[in-house]
Amino acid sequence: MHKKIKRIWNVVSWTLILCVVVLAILLGGIRLIGYKPYAVISGSMEPTYHVGSLIYVREVPPEKIQVGDPITFILNEELVVATHRVIEIDKENQHFYTKGDANNTADGAPVHFNNLIGKPMFTIPQLGYFSTWVTEPPGTYIAICAVVILVLLFFLPELLDKADAADKKAAARKREREEKV
Repeated sequence: MHKKIKRIWNVVSWTLILCVVVLAILLGGIRLIGYKPYAVISGSMEPTYHVGSLIYVREVPPEKIQVGDPITFILNEELVVATHRVIEIDKENQHFYTKGDANNTADGAPVHFNNLIGKPMFTIPQLGYFSTWVTEPPGTYIAICAVVILVLLFFLPELLDKADAADKKAAARKREREEKV
């Protein structure tokens, strides 16, 4: 029975660790291959990018952008980031004119080529909610504690086996001493 429980424990532990690793890659590790994740917080690009989605943006030179492409860019001096669709390009003045898919009118100000972050390449629905939660307290603290607890739980069966073996050795030595007396 003990071996069955240990086997189930190992499967559950490995599954949870795999989930944590996949989440870590999707939330941050993806940057290593040139993608920046951004959470969608408004409905201006519905139905292309739903609120709560996580979009993955790849750096693209302004010359590669065409009318109809969605782009991610720095919106203002407060460094607010937005993703809207290009409706016109002014190459001479180096401006993109954009509009959210769900908006009735074009954006009020053009986007200078220097403010281009890149082009969204793919999206994962709902993951933006988790990304936003885990990057701000108390979500950050809860996530760190959960990972620490997961690591401890992963090693718990091994620690319990060692403690059990040590207890058995101590009991055997005690019996030997009592038999000698």
